[in-house]
Amino acid sequence: MDSNNSEGKMNNDGDITSVMGFSGFGKKARTFDLDAIFEQTRRTAIERSRQVLDERQMEMEEQGERSTSVPTPKDAQKATRKDISSSDAEPVGPPPPPKDSRQEEEEDGDAVDDDDDDLVGPPLPPGYKGDATQSDSDDEDEDEEQNEDDDNPIKKIPDTHEITLLHGTKTVSAMALDPSGARLVTGGYDFDVRFWDFAGMDRALQAFRSLQPCDCHQIRALQFSITGDRILVVSGNAQAKVLDRDGFNVMECIKGDQYIVDMVNTKGHTAMLNDGCWHPKMKEEFMTCSNDGTVRTWDVTSEKKHKSVFKPRSFQGKKVTPTCCTYSRDGKLIAAGCQDGTIQIWDRNLSVHTKFHCRQAHTPGSDISRLSFSYDGTILASRGGDDTLKIWDIRNFKKPLNMANGLTNYFAMTDCCFSPDDQLVVTGTSVKKDEGNGKLVFFDRSTFERVYEIEVTNASVVRCLWHPKLNQIMVGTGNGLAKVYYDPVKSHRGAKLCVVKSKIKEKHAEALTQEYVITPHALPMFREARQRSTRKQLEKDRLDPKKSHKPEPPVSGPGRGGRVAAHGGTLSSFIVKNIALDKTDDSNAREAILRHAKEASENPYWVAPAYKKTQPNPVFAEDSEEDEEADKEPEWKKLGSSTPMPHRMT
Repeated sequence: MDSNNSEGKMNNDGDITSVMGFSGFGKKARTFDLDAIFEQTRRTAIERSRQVLDERQMEMEEQGERSTSVPTPKDAQKATRKDISSSDAEPVGPPPPPKDSRQEEEEDGDAVDDDDDDLVGPPLPPGYKGDATQSDSDDEDEDEEQNEDDDNPIKKIPDTHEITLLHGTKTVSAMALDPSGARLVTGGYDFDVRFWDFAGMDRALQAFRSLQPCDCHQIRALQFSITGDRILVVSGNAQAKVLDRDGFNVMECIKGDQYIVDMVNTKGHTAMLNDGCWHPKMKEEFMTCSNDGTVRTWDVTSEKKHKSVFKPRSFQGKKVTPTCCTYSRDGKLIAAGCQDGTIQIWDRNLSVHTKFHCRQAHTPGSDISRLSFSYDGTILASRGGDDTLKIWDIRNFKKPLNMANGLTNYFAMTDCCFSPDDQLVVTGTSVKKDEGNGKLVFFDRSTFERVYEIEVTNASVVRCLWHPKLNQIMVGTGNGLAKVYYDPVKSHRGAKLCVVKSKIKEKHAEALTQEYVITPHALPMFREARQRSTRKQLEKDRLDPKKSHKPEPPVSGPGRGGRVAAHGGTLSSFIVKNIALDKTDDSNAREAILRHAKEASENPYWVAPAYKKTQPNPVFAEDSEEDEEADKEPEWKKLGSSTPMPHRMT
């Protein structure tokens, strides 16, 4: 019975082995004593550590003969015994690399004082300084270097790499980047507004959308709202527009009545716009300034009328034109730069009188192209058409804190901005055609020294934007380029996303394939054959003239298949080709007929063949000389008259 049972089990095991692919069913699993394994590993590690320490002691004895600064072997033995006797932290692992005498001296001193400085783990890499003192000093050096980098604002400028976005051929006069830094919008003198998505672009750097929201008007300013879902478009007409982030129209400001004298009583601007911006705290409010001498605030929800009106005035109380406008960082102040060189600041809730007024901020008659508040809200930077850049303390608005001269400015929208840490002020310079390169100039805010500059291109630098989240600088130039400067280490996202993507290849051949309609319940005779290989099908479709849309060759001859030949199929075209174009002279009818006499006699075709069988052979009599002379006599002699007959007059 037992033999039969064992044979049955063997057969079952064989069946299971053949089915499952492995054997060993029914055997007892092997057990492991983890405590014993760990104890054996510990003892092995201690023995190896002792061998390592003995070898190190021998090396120390050899080096002790050469150097006097190395401690005695007895001290090393004491330190070794103390390390071995400690049961909590035993040296485990292969030996570390050899070290110089200074490191060994410091290690020996630490081994005597501290019990926790034991060697555990794999060997240290070559050149590693493992002592705590050295690591602390390295950390201190790194901290000092980092502090130096923090103190030096030049090292924070992200200018190691750049990408170039081709907007067009004319000046890039407006530029905006959304708060998250994902989408860039550029506008120019060519009336176009282009949308660039950093996450969706590849190395080709192509805009995903281009439109003309204001028809044939130059784009003066662009800006994203604080939420990034709307774009303010300020152009050369009197009506500002608000678009969503994809370029679709949200609202358009109303135009005012230009025949009303008091601009407060009109619902909107009546002349060309110069600048505009969003409120930094309220997502529904924005501001525009115009040549009609007003600065108006608007609400997106009510496009039929402005929200409030601010009227800049000169010292004599006359109307002046605001050329640029901006909000303070907290949105409580509204600043405007005017054509007469003044900077006027109002409280947002009080539109009658100015809160701060600087009368001779820049040269009268030179347009102030840009005003920009610092991030702390106390400093105001102004860029003037008199080739200067000035910074002001709005609490003491009589004199500028600092001023820089010699910054050429040919554009009414040349930018200036602050760095994200408020330590630098940035602006661009203008150049004439083929007379040098436009530069991006950096000034220290405290000393106002020109600390750095970047040569951008051989055209003017009009717009500049330093995004605080991306730490990237966007520059708009006078030759239609939009450049983005970034640093792979200091910058984040933005241009770094698109430069790593390869260009997407366009697939033109797929247009030749036909759509496959799946009809599972159709009869076999009506069911279409499923395409097995797309490549082979494309090759077949290329050979088929109908599927590949091969152009038909020109028709030769009179025409066929409903197609007219090149010379036409009408009677008039035939006459023009065969008769009217015949340049032979048929003025002499006899010669025209005799021209075909020889050909007709040699090769009769029309009349002679019809009478060939019945036509008799002509027989002609031979004329004598007398007959020939008689033929030559005139008719009046033949009739017997002595005088010639007169001609009958008709």
